[in-house]
Amino acid sequence: MSVSEQSPAGGIAAGYAFSGPALELGALLWDGECHPDAGIRVPLPMLNRHGLVAGATGTGKTKTLQLVAEQLSANGVPVFLADVKGDVSGISAPGADSERTRERAGQVGQEWKATGFPCEFYGLGGIGAGIPVRVTVTSFGPVLLSKVLQLNQTQEQSLGLIFHYADQKGLELVDLKDLRAVVAFLVSDVGKPELKGIGGLSTATAGVILRSVTAFEQQGAAGFFGEPEFDTGEFLRTAADGRGTVSVLELPAVQDKPQLFSTFLMWMLADLYGDLPEVGDLEKPKLVFFFDEAHLLFKGASKAFLESITQTVRLIRSKGVGVFFVTQTPKDVPGDVLAQLGNRVQHALRAFTPDDAKSLKATVRTFPTSAYDLEEVLTGLGTGEAVVTVLSETGAPTPVAATRLRAPESLMGPIAADALEAAVKESPLWGRYAEAVDRESAYERLSARQERQAQQEQQEQRAKPAARAPKEDESLVEQVVDSGMFTSLARSIGTQLGREISRSLFGTARRRR
Repeated sequence: MSVSEQSPAGGIAAGYAFSGPALELGALLWDGECHPDAGIRVPLPMLNRHGLVAGATGTGKTKTLQLVAEQLSANGVPVFLADVKGDVSGISAPGADSERTRERAGQVGQEWKATGFPCEFYGLGGIGAGIPVRVTVTSFGPVLLSKVLQLNQTQEQSLGLIFHYADQKGLELVDLKDLRAVVAFLVSDVGKPELKGIGGLSTATAGVILRSVTAFEQQGAAGFFGEPEFDTGEFLRTAADGRGTVSVLELPAVQDKPQLFSTFLMWMLADLYGDLPEVGDLEKPKLVFFFDEAHLLFKGASKAFLESITQTVRLIRSKGVGVFFVTQTPKDVPGDVLAQLGNRVQHALRAFTPDDAKSLKATVRTFPTSAYDLEEVLTGLGTGEAVVTVLSETGAPTPVAATRLRAPESLMGPIAADALEAAVKESPLWGRYAEAVDRESAYERLSARQERQAQQEQQEQRAKPAARAPKEDESLVEQVVDSGMFTSLARSIGTQLGREISRSLFGTARRRR
């Protein structure tokens, strides 16, 4: 059924009649009818203005991600997806033709064709399927690590001091044993004087940090930190046919560590922010990043952490990166972050309890004035339907539109485990990142220093048994410079030796591409 230009539905449809390239989301729903001639779309250049996909469990959020990711890839835009439940890998394979799919395509005016899209599959630290994604402790930084370790503000500041010291002294924190070694050294009799000029580290705080690191390792998280360090620039690749590569981070194996994977996603975003140049508005984004289970990122976050997230989201737009948060309700996202999200796809909400009803009213208030009764519409939407408002080509919000969404053209479900493993092993990135490397870093250097000192003391005692005043301990820097390991250290960190590493908003170390 076509819509009249003079009707409210016609006015809504006119708000989505863009002249430039746009992604097709679906068809307008009005007064119980679906209008295939009234397409609901989002302009491709506006995908770097960020967005929110929200809705109750089972309402179709994952399929919406798949639909948007497919079209971005087809337009040459790389995509990053976090696959928390393990059901996004199907985007790499053609979808299954079925009567239900054909029916949906006919309802929304879609010419459906089974299509698979170029994918790379990643896994955190080599746990589960995927190319291992690792990061050094130094690059991860003290702010994000404090979030993972659940440290309070005082402990977070102390951890920042530890990183500051390690940066200045050229002690690389590659993995967690390096961090433990530096903390233990700084509260030892030999190490305590090292912090006199820049503050101190209490034994109690050091104990909390060490216990938190140990507990973290016992959860199996040690493998996430190390080398070879993953270059997030890999997410910006396109396939040989010009389509954008869809990077799928497989997370089912770490579902019991939600704070870890949500914080790791923030590291990936912060690392991209620190390395990408300013580009302003582009014809299409360089990358669109989907942040699934977004409420986990904000749960228990400090004020400073939330401020850093807000600033990162606000500024990364000018670097050509769009960020979509995926969660159950808009209230899961802090107001300052929500204000940065110009594109909204809101699936159905339930109002079974007083809290549900309150959440529903709060969600309605986040939308522009609408011709719909949004409370009624949001509770009556079916699976694969949503309320949409996006930014037009001029940057103004489009009218709120109830929408029946298109069907994804790739497989709506996971691919077989053997097919996933084969895709991972056949990737050109597998040889680059598969095997962990444990080179000399802070732990080995401090251990060697302690061993040499013990041997020197034994030699002095044997050579000069007579009592005499003990020689004042050299500082760590003096002993490092005088030792044979100085040459190795200089080779490994080059010009970074003797000066603090430049860090971004989240305290993550900045790298040059």
